[in-house]
Amino acid sequence: MKTISLLLLLTTFSVFAQNDTKTCEILSKINTLIQSEHILPKPIDDSLSVFVFDHFIDELDPSHNLFLKSEYETLSQKYRFQIDDYIIAKNCSFVTDIVNTYKTGLARNKVCIEAIANEKLDYETKDTIRFYKKAFPFYLLESHVGKVWRKKIRYEVLDDIASKNSSIDSIKSNFDVLASASKKSIVENELCRINTILQSTTAYEESIFNNFCNYFDPHTAYFSNDTKSNFVSSLSKEHLSLGLNVSLNEKNEVIINALNPNGPAFQTGKIKKGDQIISVSNMKERIIVSCATIESISTMIISDTNKTITLTLRRNSGQNFDVTIDKQLIKDEANTVYSFIIEEKNKKFGYLKIPSFYADFEGNSGKGCAEDAGLEVLKLKKENIKGLIIDLVDNGGGSMEEAIKLAGMFIDSGPISIIVDSKQRQTIVNDPYKGMLFKEPVVVLVNGNTASASEFFASILQDYNRALLLGGSTVGKATMQTIMPVDENDNDNFIKVTINKFYRVTGKSNQALGIIPNVYIPIIYETIFPKESNSPSSFKNDSLTNQLVFKPFHKKSFLDNIANNSKKRIATDSYFNEIREINQKITDIITKPKLPLPITIESVFEEQMEVTRLSKEIIGVEAHISNLNIYNSYLNKFLLTLYPDEKANNLFQLETLKTNHLLKESINILEDFNSLK
Repeated sequence: MKTISLLLLLTTFSVFAQNDTKTCEILSKINTLIQSEHILPKPIDDSLSVFVFDHFIDELDPSHNLFLKSEYETLSQKYRFQIDDYIIAKNCSFVTDIVNTYKTGLARNKVCIEAIANEKLDYETKDTIRFYKKAFPFYLLESHVGKVWRKKIRYEVLDDIASKNSSIDSIKSNFDVLASASKKSIVENELCRINTILQSTTAYEESIFNNFCNYFDPHTAYFSNDTKSNFVSSLSKEHLSLGLNVSLNEKNEVIINALNPNGPAFQTGKIKKGDQIISVSNMKERIIVSCATIESISTMIISDTNKTITLTLRRNSGQNFDVTIDKQLIKDEANTVYSFIIEEKNKKFGYLKIPSFYADFEGNSGKGCAEDAGLEVLKLKKENIKGLIIDLVDNGGGSMEEAIKLAGMFIDSGPISIIVDSKQRQTIVNDPYKGMLFKEPVVVLVNGNTASASEFFASILQDYNRALLLGGSTVGKATMQTIMPVDENDNDNFIKVTINKFYRVTGKSNQALGIIPNVYIPIIYETIFPKESNSPSSFKNDSLTNQLVFKPFHKKSFLDNIANNSKKRIATDSYFNEIREINQKITDIITKPKLPLPITIESVFEEQMEVTRLSKEIIGVEAHISNLNIYNSYLNKFLLTLYPDEKANNLFQLETLKTNHLLKESINILEDFNSLK
């Protein structure tokens, strides 16, 4: 037995040693690539070590209920300031050591939770739970593991019950039954999650690679071949897909909420809206949905390498059944430009939605966002529109080339940006087209999720006084990335590396600051959108000493006059004042430190009611109809007769616009443009 045990130990050590060697080889290649190509490379020193260690530990144990205080302190003393030395020495044994300690903690928690599963929890115990808004120390002692988990599960049971019931009296009268069912579900899911992690072959090395890359800036990232394919696919309007959308219900079950009639899932004839997904398989591994992360489920479903997927489904609490689906290349309606006519006081205005600056990266059609947007503008021009609204709300960016092309369609001629590379060389980007596709007034809608290529496009139209920007300040990403293999012979490991910074024609940059719209207008949730400046590794704002010569489309005083009129209307608008109040409530819940909460059904129920009341308030205000007359252009109506499968999505887009309150003020601004000329 001793011989066999020793053999197993040596075999395991050999596998870990091989993995550590490979990890260091890839890390070395990543570092070489970053040092040569990154816009602002940093040295490999203690600062990098602290960044990688802290982020890796927080990913493994975000709630600090897994690593013991002693375990964390041991790991910290060994590696927190030494990872850079290990990497330089090409010794990546620190990964194996940290992961082994992590799995020891998981196994310890598993034993504790299995014991709790067979206990009757005392919900009358007077106790409190603390919520931390920022980083907090690792505090866990081995003797306290059981106490911590009992407290955690008691709170989760009460929170689960409170979230599913609207009457405190009903909860109290049925408490034992509700608590028993909730505890069983919570414990089973927690054990399932732990078992899944312990049994999986998850490559923790990828997390190390990614944290290493993120140290240089938040957009430099490691891609496996799989994640690279997923990323490129997300920037396209066509990709391999099952043709279905899912959502989480109140029980945190994954439910199919929509099927694309042109997609392979619908064409099986076996899947219906409302079916619950129990598990997902790619023929190599199977993920149980109830104890897996949303990220792992979505990766399994979305990945282009998983061309065949088997879904285990349940309908109306009946028997489980399997459906195997072969993905097909289908159009992503949520990632495609579309347009409508808005009619107000017998005048027509155009609305153009650009959800992302997608491109044909695979070279199948040559069509991208700019060409699609140009075609939609031509359709709208045939209706004799008196102005155009370009909607970039929630547009996270995409292809800079497409943004350059689109900007060129709205200005006559001249420079549009200054690009700076890692050698500090400046390149002036000029309008690629002579003349303008559209000469009437333009309003551009932006918000706190408008980023990167969208900011690039919006800033050009703002600097040229070509459009008035309406909405909230944007993310503040003024960098450009490209995807490169870690070396020319490697087809499995890639880096999305930041290679350029872009500046406005004024020499200024929106990096970290975002674009400040000409007219600020309250937008729901805007106060909690993550911004570039929130990232600890983001670049600081800077500017160039030179600015380019260009000819503005309108005089600044003319735009200022229109903007001031708009600000006066918004200040007295009851709807936007209501949004301001709701945003303040959201900010208070998210950012204000919470007092320790007594673990009682009364306290937890009241906490849930506060969130529920705010949710109802948000739903109510979002449901307000703007009463605008919105309809399809003549050409789009004709196209819908040729492609009737597009009608459902077209109707959804139309109904969504009826609750978009930015449009009313956009029309007011366009009317001011025309009347004040």
